[in-house]
Amino acid sequence: MATLFVRHQIADFATWKAAYDGFQPTAQGMGVTSGTVYVEASDPNDITVIHDFPTLEAAQAFAGSDGLHEAMGKAGVVGAPTIWFANKL
Repeated sequence: MATLFVRHQIADFATWKAAYDGFQPTAQGMGVTSGTVYVEASDPNDITVIHDFPTLEAAQAFAGSDGLHEAMGKAGVVGAPTIWFANKL
């Protein structure tokens, strides 16, 4: 199993969350098997999202997809996110 970590700044949490929730059927269709959202304790506009995938290749394809980048833009992501991958042992 592979895990994708994405940390980014957003303009507004309510706008971002609505877009994130609306994108979940698409994300699941692209291989996401589970996801968790974390909000930085002192900054509600600093978000870390963790998604699990069956393979590293699926996680990388999702992270590089045009659909994800378009959804992030509509959600109010500010600047470039920090993205990294890990294998779950």
